[in-house]
Amino acid sequence: ERRYWCAACWKLFLQSSHLARHRAGHTGERPFECPDCGRLFGRALHLAAHRRLHTGERPFKCPQCEKAFAQKAGLVLHVRLHTRERPYGCGRCGKSFRSSGHLTLH
Repeated sequence: ERRYWCAACWKLFLQSSHLARHRAGHTGERPFECPDCGRLFGRALHLAAHRRLHTGERPFKCPQCEKAFAQKAGLVLHVRLHTRERPYGCGRCGKSFRSSGHLTLH
């Protein structure tokens, strides 16, 4: 079984393609460009998710209220409104938040 190591951080990969994708994160390489706005992405998957913002496609639907989102992360945050899940807690005051971004703002 071959193993591939990242020379920058020594992370181990079992496939050379996974190492190549990971290495692009160290170099800042962003070869995927949005034809609509010119924004650059490091992965084709991230470009595809971004393009839905331009097309208006919203494939991620809330099972409780049918609200739809272009990106899965938006749905995950929304569902926490229904479940009242607040997984990000402040270490100082104990207040909790739906997202790490909300905790950071706090």
